[in-house]
Formats: sequence, C-alpha cells, structure tokens
Amino acid sequence: MGNYKGRLIIGVVIALLAVVSYFMKGDENPVTGEKQRVSLTVDEEIRLGIQSAPEMIREFGGEYRDSKQQAYVDRVGNKLVQSTEAGSSPYKFEFHLLADANTVNAFALPGGQIFITYALLSRLKNEDQLAGVLGHEIGHVINRHSAEHIAKQELTQGLIQATDIASGDPGMISRFIGNMVNMKYGREDELESDDYGVKYMVEAGYKPEAMIDVMKILKEASGGGNQPEFMSTHPSPDNRIEKLKEVIAKYRSKGSK
Repeated sequence: MGNYKGRLIIGVVIALLAVVSYFMKGDENPVTGEKQRVSLTVDEEIRLGIQSAPEMIREFGGEYRDSKQQAYVDRVGNKLVQSTEAGSSPYKFEFHLLADANTVNAFALPGGQIFITYALLSRLKNEDQLAGVLGHEIGHVINRHSAEHIAKQELTQGLIQATDIASGDPGMISRFIGNMVNMKYGREDELESDDYGVKYMVEAGYKPEAMIDVMKILKEASGGGNQPEFMSTHPSPDNRIEKLKEVIAKYRSKGSK
C-alpha cells in the first residue's frame, strides 16, 4: 500500500510538472500573430528542417531525377509563396520531388522544407491540383504545426511517464491516452492547413476547387477504404471535401467584395 501511495505521489508530481511546462511555453506566430505553445524558435525550426531534409530524401528513395519535373514543382511552389503572406515570412521554403513511385504522400518539415512523392505528382492532372497539395503543406509551415506537435509530444511523454509510475504497469493504457491526445491535434491541423491551402490558391490565382479533386485522388489511392475517422490522424476525404466546400465559398465571398 505504501509503495502504491509513493508511486501515486511521484506520478502526480511528474504529471503536474509536464502540464505546467507545456502551458508555460508560448510564442507569437510571426505570420498569423497567434499565440502558440511551441518548444522551438523560428530559427530552430528552420535549422531542424534543413538538417532533417537529407534523411527524409533518403527515406523516400532519393530525389526524382527529372529536372523538368522538379522545376515544375519549384515554379508552382514559389508562385504560391511569392503571391501570399508566406513570401514575407521568415521561413525559407524549398520544394523537393521524391523518387518514391509507390507511396502517395506530401509533407512538410519545420521551417519550410516541403516534399511531394512522384507517386502523388503522377496522379495529379493539372497545375491547380499541384498548387492545392503544396498550398496545404505551406499552411502547415506557416501555422507552425510541427513545432506545436513537438511541444505536445513532450507533454504526452510526461503524462505517459506519470501514468506508468503511478500504475506500476507501463503499457497499453498510457500509450492509448498519448495517441488520442496527439491524434486530435493532428486532425485539427489538417483542416486548418486545408483552409490555408485554399486561401493561398485563391491569392495566387489558382482554382481552389482543384483541392476537392485532390481529396478524391487521395481517396482513390487509399483503395476507397475508410478506417474510423476518430482513429485517424487525417480527417476522412469525404469529411474534408465537405469542409473544403465551405472554405472555398468563404474565400470566394471575400474575393468578390
């Protein structure tokens, strides 16, 4: 009994320290002005992205060896950056076309390193769709989602450690709690980046409806299979399509005023 009380007290202390540390983190987003809980400065984000990029490139089979295709990705990506608030941000955007012809994916590292696999690029039918993919990833960078996620991981690890110590039985329950915390934020980040992707498409002169076509392509690439949305880090394509229609109407309305 005494050991249990001791573990419980230690677990509570660790949990409180993790929570206090998380909520004391704070920095103003240099682009949106939003107060965010992040562990990294902007300069640290940029350095982390640049340092991590070579490993990510190797993970996906290297860079795609077609200078015309890479130039195409660069042109669309740079047009989005130069036409929007991203161009005046402190981030150094670089766009990488990865050789992986099987994995349909695009992602961003902190600080402006953005990647798209050839498997995804080859499925896109026009420049507007590519702009939708890249605009979405630029949105992740501008909103500092990676830096927020790192801070949340630190909080989660602290809570997991506290749960393990208090229970004396580290395992599935604490891992499940941690996964649920981070999944929720991941889904919100995706919807926010969809919003920013549409915004940047409109500002750069692209047709935002192409983002809906991208969602359909992603759904088809997944084989049409739908795991329960709550258990996914990404909202379901059908859910995102409905949200995108609302976002497109919002920015179309702003543009007509």
